[in-house]
Amino acid sequence: MSGKRGLFDEQFRLEKLSQKRDPLEKLSGYIDFEYFRSTLSALRNEDTDPSRGGRPSYDEVLMFKILILQRFYNISDDHTEYAILDRLSFMRFLGLSLNDRVPDAKTIWLFRDRMTKAGLVEKRFKQLDDPLNKDGILVNMGKMVDASFVEVPIQRN
Repeated sequence: MSGKRGLFDEQFRLEKLSQKRDPLEKLSGYIDFEYFRSTLSALRNEDTDPSRGGRPSYDEVLMFKILILQRFYNISDDHTEYAILDRLSFMRFLGLSLNDRVPDAKTIWLFRDRMTKAGLVEKRFKQLDDPLNKDGILVNMGKMVDASFVEVPIQRN
């Protein structure tokens, strides 16, 4: 280990994740998340009007994808914030780079709360789950499995 960071280190690491069949990369290629933008844009917080100053709000599709990560991996808001900061696969799924700001746990909670109050949580997840289940990608709380790209080790006696 040289300790020096190379220009393409992140790219090489992401390529290695792709070779290992990153399920989030496959999900990103399978679902057009922009489809959800029109209904999610109604959740934009009126208090974050850029003309009034302050930090701009996070993109609604990004925030929805964070809720997807929480659901697939069964993780809390605090752990989600940490995992996004820590995991390249999560960053890639969310379209973030190492230089981008990451929503904190409170921001994640507030977005989910707005979705819940608007009655959108179950509706949006059903829209997401239906085509995945139809095509054999099993999505359950805490796991995401596609029999076509996950190898299961066979234990022999």
